[in-house]
Amino acid sequence: MRNKTAAAIVIGNEILSGKVVDSNAAFLARELRALGVSLERIVIVPDDLGVIGETVRDHAAGFDVVFTSGGVGPTHDDITMAGIAGGLGRELVHHPLLVEKLRAFTKGELTPPKLKMAEVPAGAELIFDGTLPFPVVRVDNIYVLPGIPELFCEKFMAIRSRFAVDPFFVRVVYSRAPESAIAAHLDATLAAFPELLLGSYPKLCEPEYQVRVTLESKDETYVNCALDHLVSCLPPESIVRTE
Repeated sequence: MRNKTAAAIVIGNEILSGKVVDSNAAFLARELRALGVSLERIVIVPDDLGVIGETVRDHAAGFDVVFTSGGVGPTHDDITMAGIAGGLGRELVHHPLLVEKLRAFTKGELTPPKLKMAEVPAGAELIFDGTLPFPVVRVDNIYVLPGIPELFCEKFMAIRSRFAVDPFFVRVVYSRAPESAIAAHLDATLAAFPELLLGSYPKLCEPEYQVRVTLESKDETYVNCALDHLVSCLPPESIVRTE
C-alpha cells in the first residue's frame, strides 16, 4: 500500500502566547487523512530565524512532505522565508514573477514591506492555480502556506490533489461500556492484528455511548477482519452500533 508521511510546522509567537488559536493544523490533519497521508508531526515554533531554519531542515529530511503555516506577510515578524532559506543554506531572493504579481495587485510604489512578500529561498517553485491571486511557494518538499486560516485553506485546497495516495479505511464501534471494561478486548484485537491503527476515545455526557473505537488500515479486508474480531470479543450488550 502506498503511504506518504507529512509534518506541519506552525510558526508564530502569537500561537505560543495564546493570543491566536491555531486551526490550520487541525484542518490540515483532516484533509491529509482523507487523502491517505499520515500526518506524523505538528510542531509550533516561535518567530526565530534559527529555530525555523533548523526545524524545517530537520523535518524536510525526515518526512515526505512538510507544510509551514504563518510568517509570510510584510511585517517584522514575518520571517518564514528567511528562516527556510537559512536552514537550507540558500540565498533569499526576490522572485521576479512575484514582483510582477505584486506590482499588478498593489497600487503605488513597491515599498520594502510590499517587496518582502516577493522573497523566496533561491530555487523555489511557484505553483499557480487559476483560482489563486498569488501562487503557493514550494521549496523541495516544503510547501509554504500563510497563517490566516481562510488563505491557508484556500491555498491548500488548490494543491490538495497532488498529495493523494492509497486511502485509509475506517471502521467504528460505539460502546456503552467504559474503557476499563473493554481495554482487554482492544489489546486482544491489536495483538491479533498488529498492523491495525486502533484508537479509543471516551465521550463524556453522551447518552448513547461511552467510548468510540476506531479501526484503520489501508487494507480494507484487514480492517474488516479486525472489526469482526473485536465485535466477537465484546459483550453483545456493550455494542451500541458499528459503522
